[in-house]
Amino acid sequence: MSDSHSNPGPEQQFHDALSHGQFQIQHCADCDRYVFYPRVQCPHCGGHHLSWVRPAGLGTVYSVTIVRKKPADGGDYNVVLVDLQEGVRLMGRVDGIANEAIRIGMRVHVEVKQEGGKAIVVFVPNAGVIA
Repeated sequence: MSDSHSNPGPEQQFHDALSHGQFQIQHCADCDRYVFYPRVQCPHCGGHHLSWVRPAGLGTVYSVTIVRKKPADGGDYNVVLVDLQEGVRLMGRVDGIANEAIRIGMRVHVEVKQEGGKAIVVFVPNAGVIA
């Protein structure tokens, strides 16, 4: 029986890096492609030679939706899919801009933010640049 604390899995490694302010994704040495969500095996080629890399963190909004909630329940919030330039797609939210101003094709970058005692990935617009 192995001790999960001495050899954490990829998801735990991802969250550990986030807790230190570092956003990382995996790169497969076998097929030279990037991988996200963290895995033990490459979903592209089945390879096992995955290493952690710090991506540029630049991306483009692929899809956006606004979830409507009563102000008493926290108010409206956005959910986006963002394609990073490394070729992976992440789900998250865009901060620093009104929900209605978020557009498909908007250029964004990743920031690691502390929220509720937990490190999370959010996206922030890149000076109003539209792809």
